[in-house]
This record gives sequence, C-alpha cells and structure tokens, in this order.
Amino acid sequence: MKKLKNGWVQGSTQEFLELSDADMAYIETKRASAACLRDQRMKRHLTQTELAARLETSQSRVAKMESGDSTVSIDLLLQALYRIGTKRRQLAALL
Repeated sequence: MKKLKNGWVQGSTQEFLELSDADMAYIETKRASAACLRDQRMKRHLTQTELAARLETSQSRVAKMESGDSTVSIDLLLQALYRIGTKRRQLAALL
C-alpha cells in the first residue's frame, strides 16, 4: 500500500482486505460464474422466474445467484449453469 498525504493510503482491494492470490481467484471465479448465469439466462430469453422453475428454486434465489450473493456457493452456480445447458468449454473460457 502506498502512503499518501494526510494519512491516506492507496492500494488494491486485495491489499486492503489482506486476501491471498487464491482468495482473489476464488472471488473472481464466483463473480464470473454469476455473470455467466445471468448472460446464459438472457441468451435463452428466460426471466428469473422461468429459470427458477427450471432449477426448482425461487426467483429471489436466482437473483442472489446472479448477483454473486455470499449465501450462494460456486457449486450451486455450476449446477445451475449445467442444468440450463452451459457447456464445460464455455465455463473454462471464464477462467
């Protein structure tokens, strides 16, 4: 972190939160998976409610999945992506 005038410091989120490179990779993977779910849903012209019905969950849960909510695991995101037909190749491209 770089010290600035008047006691302020400048740095990255990773530095501020003292996250490891592995932590950052996990966060970015989750963020990318959530964005992919939203993109795949929109590509298929589905509403969150329609996607929720396919996944046997609620619309609010889909909204949390797409926003990368902390209560949503990467496992759940991947299951949802596979259940709507996303290919492993598409997911690998995220990484």
